[in-house]
Amino acid sequence: MNAPAPHVAILDDEPEIRRMLCDTLEEAGFRTTCYARATEFEAGLKRAQPDVCLVDLGLPDRDGLALVHRLALESGATIIIISGRAQVQDRITGLELGADDYIIKPFDPSEVVARIRARLRKPRADAAPAAQIAHFAGWRAQFDRYLLVDAEGVETTFSHAEGEVLRLFLESPNRLISRAQMQEALGGAAGESFDRAMDVRISRLRTKLGEDPKNPRLIKTIYGAGYIFLGEVRWE
Repeated sequence: MNAPAPHVAILDDEPEIRRMLCDTLEEAGFRTTCYARATEFEAGLKRAQPDVCLVDLGLPDRDGLALVHRLALESGATIIIISGRAQVQDRITGLELGADDYIIKPFDPSEVVARIRARLRKPRADAAPAAQIAHFAGWRAQFDRYLLVDAEGVETTFSHAEGEVLRLFLESPNRLISRAQMQEALGGAAGESFDRAMDVRISRLRTKLGEDPKNPRLIKTIYGAGYIFLGEVRWE
């Protein structure tokens, strides 16, 4: 039996954009559900968890950034912001709060399809299930619960986007990972936007791991080349 098509939840208060995204995504083979208000969207998430959430920031009944942040902490879905806010600081804030990508209005619907497909790339169907808990440098990362736990048992949550980067590092410890390798592994369009998104996520991970930003001991920047995660990692 074939797996069901990926489900995309669309939250935007503009009817024309909802219709355009719904029609384009369904023609591309996705299942879609559209919402005009955050309250309807949140009620829909309780009935069924989508694979991808497209979220507009200018909502009539809720702060869009606050909603994105809560989704990043509580949902395993890929989160893509679609917004008319084109300022660099708006994009940085959205990524810092846990969004996986940020698309500025007006946009070409085919770009949205390409971004979603890049984010949904998965290992081969016959690959072994990924381990969900990693131990390193006195920390425990629980990817099934989006938790970092220190040696004293203090818990810190991380977002889906941050978890993607952390898993990439922990699966290749003590090896240089270039920007190109990160882009290939994580999906998304290469360029300044992707580089900035990675910078934001790595900075937030360093903070959560108690790293000295001027001299990090775990996630090392190799300028002009990429990053290296230093340390031994044990998976279970």
